Amino acid sequence: MDNVESEQTPFAAVTAQTSRLQRQYQALLDKSTPFVLYRWVGTGAFLFLFFLRVFFAQGWYIVAYALGIYLLNLFLAFLQPKFDPSNDMLDTEMEDGSAGGLPTKQDEEFRPFIRRLPEFKFWHEATRAITIAFCCSWFEIFNVPVFWPVLVMYWIILFVLTMRKQIQHMIKYRYVPFSFGKTKYGKTSTS
Repeated sequence: MDNVESEQTPFAAVTAQTSRLQRQYQALLDKSTPFVLYRWVGTGAFLFLFFLRVFFAQGWYIVAYALGIYLLNLFLAFLQPKFDPSNDMLDTEMEDGSAGGLPTKQDEEFRPFIRRLPEFKFWHEATRAITIAFCCSWFEIFNVPVFWPVLVMYWIILFVLTMRKQIQHMIKYRYVPFSFGKTKYGKTSTS
């Protein structure tokens, strides 16, 4: 057995270790999947820790701004349907000249809401982005001097405009990306 290990190249050894670490990381992610509330509480606490770091260090505002833009982008992808009705309408108009849309009558096909970015991937990408931003906040090269109130106002304006556009899209195509407020059908007891 020692003979086989001694013939292994350094690249193969690194590849084997990397593969083993990736499998362990994936197993950890798989175990955390059912604990939605705990995952988001942990991510929120880590985000709060990052903001405390930025507040007390009085710097790295550009890193916080970039993180905010990225999290907004992830949130918008989380709210949007995987199959956008506006794109489907354009496709059907090109094919047969008639306007398509979501089902509005009883005989039309039901299409469930499927997110463009599922919740788990949203959480994973957000946590990864916060981790990267937190690590960047320890390096002076990322501490670019900027007037932070301008960045805050620009982010708020960007958030309001994009959310207004998203809400208008949701109203126009009549979809709700959340499960609360929807009709729930269940078994009725016949006793």
